[in-house]
Amino acid sequence: MVISLITPATEGALLVPYPATLDVPYELVEHVAWLLHERRLVCNTRWRKLGCFKQALLALVHLRKNETFSQLGASFGISQATAWRYVDEALDVLADWAPGLHEALTGLGEGDHVIVDGTLIPIDRIGADEPYYSMKHRKHGMNVQVIARSDGTPLWFSRATPGRTHDLTAARAHGIVQACLTRQILVLADRAYQGAGATVRTPYYHHREQPEHYQQFNRDHARLRAPGERAFARLKSWRLLRRARCSTRRISTIVQAVHTLLTCSYSG
Repeated sequence: MVISLITPATEGALLVPYPATLDVPYELVEHVAWLLHERRLVCNTRWRKLGCFKQALLALVHLRKNETFSQLGASFGISQATAWRYVDEALDVLADWAPGLHEALTGLGEGDHVIVDGTLIPIDRIGADEPYYSMKHRKHGMNVQVIARSDGTPLWFSRATPGRTHDLTAARAHGIVQACLTRQILVLADRAYQGAGATVRTPYYHHREQPEHYQQFNRDHARLRAPGERAFARLKSWRLLRRARCSTRRISTIVQAVHTLLTCSYSG
């Protein structure tokens, strides 16, 4: 079957769908399909071009493989505009299930510790878009703060802020520092969070010039904080977040949607 989609990128061309596999559990697709089914019941939707399962699969392919909407439309036999609408709806449904900060910290308290760090979601922007340019990463992007358990399991992802936002500024703005202080949760963070105070612990500067116990502290700190990289790896395994081509206003929704999917994966 050959489907013709007239778009600026493919005008005059024929897009040929091909069989492919998606590296997510079948149960995850079913779970997303049930969430979409519930949304359709609420909206009293009578008919759609794609059923709930196919719509769930469409959204997961977009997130996992970062295919364009014209490619998705060709693969699922729908138009580019319909693919965009279906994916957008699925992302909103998933994002609604993402936990808030206080909900994510439920069950943690004095004696527990979490790992806090920031990551950059690269975006396509021109040099004039200064607020989105991160001097640390030397690229345009959006800053997302991550709270992870001691084993690297992600607990919470913040909304996305412009890439030039400093990690400490973002952590304070999102209420991370205060929320952890209220619960007396120890926070392990890198040097970008120095000056946070409260229960935040960061490495010493120039530790090699300091006494041995300073150096040992930094080694222990790095060892305990290392599992936090697993949370970033989980997040970036969804290729859409390796370079987002969408509006910056939608990145927060995408991150929250991915968090819901990660939560489903862990609980399953």
